[in-house]
Amino acid sequence: MRLLLDTHVFIWALATPGRLSSNAARVMVAAENELYVSSATAWELATKFRIGKLPEAEPILNSFAELVLDLRARPLPIYQEHALQAGLLSSTHRDPFDRMLAAQAELEQLHLVTRDPAFEALGVSTLW
Repeated sequence: MRLLLDTHVFIWALATPGRLSSNAARVMVAAENELYVSSATAWELATKFRIGKLPEAEPILNSFAELVLDLRARPLPIYQEHALQAGLLSSTHRDPFDRMLAAQAELEQLHLVTRDPAFEALGVSTLW
């Protein structure tokens, strides 16, 4: 299974893995599954750190690429196709980071690991 980690899942997997559901934790450690972390996650963390909403993100930002690899994950760049799809999603959901993750999950045929029910409205295959 190919899995895209939502930003909160990425943070929890690194800092407080006990917050992950048992199902999310199980699929994330299964060797046969491929994990991906989007560039949108880096963008969201950096933005929230900059505006003071996530001051504890600094160590994650300083080691982002290494931490992605520590989770056995692959980085997922944002391509033009992702940006176009994110902008064209018909949902009224306004969060640009969520829209990008939804577009990437759809175009790259990934299941999004998230606790956020907002992704259902975006038509994304999720698991928690």
